[in-house]
Amino acid sequence: MKTPVVFIIFKRPDTTEKVFEVIRQVHPPKLLVIADSPRPEQPGEAEKCAATRAIIDRVDWDCEVLKNYADVNMGLKRRVSSGLDWVFSLVEDAIILEDDCLPDPSFFRFCEELLEKYRYDQRVWMICGSNLLVEWKSHLQSYCFSYHSHCWGWATWKRAWQQYDVNMKFWSNPEIQSRIRDVIGNEQQYDAYKKQFDRVFSGELNTSWALPWLCLRLSQSALSIIPAVNLISNMGFNPEGSNTIFLDDSRANLPLQSMSFPLREPAGFARDRGYELGRYQRHVLDNKKLGMRISRKIKRTLFK
Repeated sequence: MKTPVVFIIFKRPDTTEKVFEVIRQVHPPKLLVIADSPRPEQPGEAEKCAATRAIIDRVDWDCEVLKNYADVNMGLKRRVSSGLDWVFSLVEDAIILEDDCLPDPSFFRFCEELLEKYRYDQRVWMICGSNLLVEWKSHLQSYCFSYHSHCWGWATWKRAWQQYDVNMKFWSNPEIQSRIRDVIGNEQQYDAYKKQFDRVFSGELNTSWALPWLCLRLSQSALSIIPAVNLISNMGFNPEGSNTIFLDDSRANLPLQSMSFPLREPAGFARDRGYELGRYQRHVLDNKKLGMRISRKIKRTLFK
């Protein structure tokens, strides 16, 4: 393996340990670690952060380890975005994992081969490890293209990340909003995204670094690569999560599969609308119903 791996950690030594063990299997030559500082008002968090950071000190293969550890708590949005700015000030491409995103070992080769293949193709901005349908057209191809993807195990290039704006200033431009509406091509889906983007832009939602990244990609009609089988399982859905809190979320703990090699290209270079529609129906709509059920249950508990 030649590609640098970025590992974003915080206070979960249990999941960090599991992800670290898979990273250890593939022996990346460079490991760049981003960590936030504990919040003083949270009892026991300093000990959890220390235990999590100690795992990184167990690297036992030939590897350059670079650490970007915050001295004070920055919060998820600022810590991840500033950490990735640091990463891409040092390297031209990278494979990125958070401490709750468990990869299949084949994820690394999948990313590495496609980072090289599409290095200079300005249409492609991101390689994703998650397939929220678990499997899609795997009998025909190894991946498809989509405007929609999750940052639960992914890879990208400096050429793409250097355009990132954590404050999402471009969202105030009506022309940008109109362009994103056209790119999405579905009024219901656009309205759902717009509500999220408005909340990020106003500061109401201040935990998401990934929504500005998604918004930027949509504004540029940038494609993401989606694997034909799911290569990442998100273990982080629990009440302690910042953005992934519901245990019953349909995206939680999806089963892992292994990618077969050599990789097979899709028949054409275009977004796969079938995948996008299936993803939206199975997860966005289902989880919206889940949120409504939870909200009703809370209200019944409070007002009975």
